[in-house]
Amino acid sequence: MIRLIHIIIAVVALTILSGVVSASESDSERFPPPEFETDYQRPSPTTPEPRQDLWEYVDVAVLVAALGLSSYLVLRKRNRRMIFLLTVCSLIYFGFWRKGCVCPIGAIQNMVLSVFDANYAVPMAVAAFFLLPLVFTLFFGRTFCAAVCPLGAMQDLVLFKPVSVPSWLESALRLLAYVYLGLAVLFAATGSAFFICRYDPFVAFFRVSGNFNILVLGACFLLIGMFVGRPYCRYVCPYGVILRQLSRLSKWRVTITPDDCIRCRLCEDSCPFGAIRQPTADWPARSYSRDKRRLVLLMLLLPVLMLAGGWITSALSPVTSRMHATVRLAERIYQEESGEVVDTTDASSAFRATGKKISDLYGEAGDIRGKFRLGGWFLGAFVGLMAGLKLISHSLRRNREDYEADRASCVACGRCFQYCPREHVRLKQNKTDRE
Repeated sequence: MIRLIHIIIAVVALTILSGVVSASESDSERFPPPEFETDYQRPSPTTPEPRQDLWEYVDVAVLVAALGLSSYLVLRKRNRRMIFLLTVCSLIYFGFWRKGCVCPIGAIQNMVLSVFDANYAVPMAVAAFFLLPLVFTLFFGRTFCAAVCPLGAMQDLVLFKPVSVPSWLESALRLLAYVYLGLAVLFAATGSAFFICRYDPFVAFFRVSGNFNILVLGACFLLIGMFVGRPYCRYVCPYGVILRQLSRLSKWRVTITPDDCIRCRLCEDSCPFGAIRQPTADWPARSYSRDKRRLVLLMLLLPVLMLAGGWITSALSPVTSRMHATVRLAERIYQEESGEVVDTTDASSAFRATGKKISDLYGEAGDIRGKFRLGGWFLGAFVGLMAGLKLISHSLRRNREDYEADRASCVACGRCFQYCPREHVRLKQNKTDRE
């Protein structure tokens, strides 16, 4: 049942998101600036300028090459050193050279906005950066995370002394990524904000500038990342949520040992992400009935969790809707009209100068709040569904005879390769054959 739901999620995500790919806009601005008769000079933007068409094709070509090379190094070459070298190159190019934009993670919002706003066209490069890693994941597993994603590379480079995170805590923390993904979709669908880009913890490092609070946030992730492998990727990344589900369906996947597993457990000790699954013991007959009853109860609890989550997030719509500029403006105008405040803001003054009716503004804000109430139901139901499925998955037993890399959790970093004794035998045999 859980695998079927994962397949449905993956198919729906790809169907919706691939169907909204539209023609790229030119490198000129959609709304060119006015002609000034004075000596006014436009200030330099703090964010990168849009890439020219040629550079967009170059970026996509580099992405395809990096994904292909990463998949080859992980699945065929099985070489951790070369994977690490590609990781550094990806960080330099996609991170510091491209300044973290466009990235597949933030592209989620562009794809969602194109679904709900007919006037928005997704640039070709953005669509390609979003879809290509998903396609590669369907075939080769999370090789994008292995050595192409600059955010993952940034955290990999600071990993110093990894500690093990308890499985129950790991599973609970992963719910944060589902909440983050749901909020990002909600805010993008309502045209409120690009939530992921606003709170990207590493983009300020890539651009060597940015909001001080974001710099502190990124520094905290890197500090934690010295001891917890890739904390952002494992517990927060919204794109990782999609990659996790698609990787369960991948045609090829990472195998720790090239042949027989000798159960030395060295791979388990080498993995800083808790992605190695142990062999399972026989299911005790005395606990079978108890576990079966618990599974039935959890399945009955699933719709309750969805309804409770939907009700809670829908009730929070007065708070979440304030992310939209129109709602904030309507609240400010109401405060000014009711005498709660005596001064005005630039936004309220600009609105009054337009001559529009305040009642129309209130009506528009009310419609937006209604969208947030409806979206809150979907968001809460989604989070409740994921929480329930996690509980159910912990109640299911899977037959494993050897130590295996978990399809969803494994980021294909290749660390386990160099620790496996059977891998060393294979490499020695290959060297002998070449000689």
